[in-house]
Amino acid sequence: MARTAQQTGPLRLWIDWTACDGRGWCTELLPELLDRDPDGYPIALDPAVGQTRDLTVPAPLTGHARRAADLCPRLALHLRPASPDVGARA
Repeated sequence: MARTAQQTGPLRLWIDWTACDGRGWCTELLPELLDRDPDGYPIALDPAVGQTRDLTVPAPLTGHARRAADLCPRLALHLRPASPDVGARA
């Protein structure tokens, strides 16, 4: 059963670095949005702000983002509905 939000519309991907152990599966499944830092932990690549842990997922990549979040063994990736009045979380 999927652990991610199943809403339609824009989604935000949030990385919980405290839960992550740096395996890097998410960066393999979603290289368009995620890269690794020097220690192997995922970093979201947002063209508007650069490296972050919270970004809006483009519509064509929603399925890939859901798959990466669903397969994260540490439950460190979270998909949430995007809200235009909520900024990035640091």
